[in-house]
Amino acid sequence: MSHHHFTPFERGKIEELHNIGYTTRKIAARLGYHHSSIARELKRFSSSQGYKAEEAQQDYQQKRLNSKPRGKWNEALSTAVAEKLKATWSPEQISYTETSGKLSFKTIYNWLYAGRLQGLTVDVLRRKGKKRTCKNLAFYARGTSIRKRPQEVYGREAFGHWELDTVVSPRGLKGCFATFVERKTRFYTAIPIPDRTAPSMEAAIKHLYGLLPEGTFKSATTDRGGEFACYDAIYQDLGLTLYFADPYCPHQRGSNEYGNGLLREFFPKGTDLASVPLRELASSLLLINNRPRKCLDWNSPFLLFLRELSRLA
Repeated sequence: MSHHHFTPFERGKIEELHNIGYTTRKIAARLGYHHSSIARELKRFSSSQGYKAEEAQQDYQQKRLNSKPRGKWNEALSTAVAEKLKATWSPEQISYTETSGKLSFKTIYNWLYAGRLQGLTVDVLRRKGKKRTCKNLAFYARGTSIRKRPQEVYGREAFGHWELDTVVSPRGLKGCFATFVERKTRFYTAIPIPDRTAPSMEAAIKHLYGLLPEGTFKSATTDRGGEFACYDAIYQDLGLTLYFADPYCPHQRGSNEYGNGLLREFFPKGTDLASVPLRELASSLLLINNRPRKCLDWNSPFLLFLRELSRLA
């Protein structure tokens, strides 16, 4: 039996049955509780006038209010933390030096977001903190959420459903790769694009779609980057639905994130991707796709991808 508290109605029934002489075991049988629960309730709230359901309920509600955690916030601690933040300390430095770890740095961040540190905001931090909003909600509100993705895609049961992303050059350089991974086979590929814009991504998606046999590209899951604002044009021209992952949830596109990490072994951060020769990129992709994978029962993505293509013929 799952634990739950007595309701006002149940307390009224306890009072009624107790007054007409029911034993705790009989009351428990009528209400579906263990008899010891009824006995404790009667002992806790009985007086010289017997058990009163209304008084018991009022006492219960007051104790519930008092049982709620008050948290660690207080005026003195808030002032001390705010002073350190103004002195350019980070929340983690404050946590481990001023409070000996008793106050988590995550709590300090939460207080900042809630405005509980003398009105300070994340702008007081040296790196301004992480923004808890998505810049592109305007057009993603009209897109299709990942939560509407068919179950067969979640289970990697069907072939032809992809994850998309970009691998970028260092700041100041525009060249990047549009990356694609097929969820069932983990086949990974990348297409150079001149910049991280929606027209460039649209061209890359249409290029790959045109290269592959019919039925190979059925849907795609992407993050909320601005380069995927082309989702409507892709649907209109190719009939492909782009499913958008939730904000700050890269695990919902785990295969693509993993594939991008493998590609970074060949082209580390700081590499100008616009200067990478196509032959070198193709060689790297061939090495990645020919490796056996434990998640594929030690088959290679390339072998499984070819096997699936042969079934479409």
